[in-house]
Amino acid sequence: MAGTQDEKGGTAAGEPEALRIDKWLWFARFFKSRSLASQYCGTGRVRIAGNLVGKASHMVRVDDVLTFPLREHIRVIKIVALGTRRGPAREAVLLYEDLAPPSAAPKKTAEAEAGVASRDPGSGRPTKRERRLTDRLKDS
Repeated sequence: MAGTQDEKGGTAAGEPEALRIDKWLWFARFFKSRSLASQYCGTGRVRIAGNLVGKASHMVRVDDVLTFPLREHIRVIKIVALGTRRGPAREAVLLYEDLAPPSAAPKKTAEAEAGVASRDPGSGRPTKRERRLTDRLKDS
């Protein structure tokens, strides 16, 4: 019968009811190794339903919503399935639903925000004359 528990606390289909958060993040391929996922969970940057998680041993369940920064994006992930192994990427994508997919819009660089003049790649260093003209524009 689907949905009934077996003697190990999992469901009859072989999937457990709860799983360690570091193990799930590794299964879902957010991290290359389980030890990296464990270290990341220990930093206190992961939230489950808005509550900070301080340990990698925290248990997650289906329908939990995880929020965590990863690289330059803030990921908001709803757990759809717990999984039983770390499979291929196509299988890992089925474990979660991305509630806030990363935006495709390019981010402003620190130079652009600070008002630094930008140059085309490969155009080399500015000449003395170009630098003076740029300085005049900044002063006015």
